[in-house]
This record gives sequence, structure tokens and C-alpha cells, in this order.
Amino acid sequence: MNRQEQHLMAKLIHNRCWAALATQGPDGPEASWVAYAPELDFSGFLFHLSTLAGHTRNLLAHPHAGLAISELEREGEDPQTLARIMIKGEAAVIARDSAAYPEAARCYQERLPDSTPRFAFGDFLLFRFNPITARFIGGFARAYSLDAIALQAAAQRATRQA
Repeated sequence: MNRQEQHLMAKLIHNRCWAALATQGPDGPEASWVAYAPELDFSGFLFHLSTLAGHTRNLLAHPHAGLAISELEREGEDPQTLARIMIKGEAAVIARDSAAYPEAARCYQERLPDSTPRFAFGDFLLFRFNPITARFIGGFARAYSLDAIALQAAAQRATRQA
């Protein structure tokens, strides 16, 4: 994966905030949409989710999940040429009384300021999704597999390049 591809991947992750989340439900796989905030080095992705949502209950029961982020479709263009990334990982709740919670909440709210009032709601949980593997497609016939360390390294190189 060259620096141009790393930059494209980092830009895709940083420029989007809405992604498809695949979880394991009681009757099989389920997909939903969630807002996310990436940590600067992509070592984690933050979700602030209501326990009223099925995907939240699914994550609590089965923390392994998948996150898919894609460029927006453009009219008249082949969607198979869109840049996209699929990340497999494991989600864990960040306890409100943990040392990590204030920084994670700040990161999420800076990225998604309209979410701030929901942090007062008792039914919302803050999750950290920890990547295990990723598959980045930079367009047609440009695919790369990464582990969590390679994903972080690509984020750091792309950030330095920017």
C-alpha cells in the first residue's frame, strides 16, 4: 500500500462520520448505521449508542463486529470504483467512571457536537471499537489487507503527509 493509498484511506475515515455496523443478532447477522469518531491513529473508533437499539444489545452479547465506511456515490459513476474500508474488530463499553471516559467522550463530541445532549441520557453507552483487521479498497482492482498495527501505521504516515 503506497502513501497515496494510505492518504486516501485516512481521508475517507476522517471525512465520513456515518458507517454501516454489522453485528451478530439473536437470529443471525444484522446491519445498521451508526455515527463514529475515529481516534487520531485509528487504534479505536468510538460509538455512542442507545441500549434501546438492537445493534447495541447485539454488541453487548457478541462484541465482535464489522464496520464499513464508503465514499459517497456519484451520479453516473460505477460504484465499484468507490474507495471503501471494512474493519473487523471488537467493541467494548467505556465505563462512565473509568479514566478513559472523559477523553473518549470529548473526542466523540468534538467530532459530532450535536451528540452532546445525548451524553446526559442514561440509556446511552460509549463504546470503543478496537480494529483487528481491515480491508481497504481504493477503487477497482486496488485492494489491501491490514492488521491493526498496519492500520495505525498508515494513519500516522498519512497524517504526516497531510
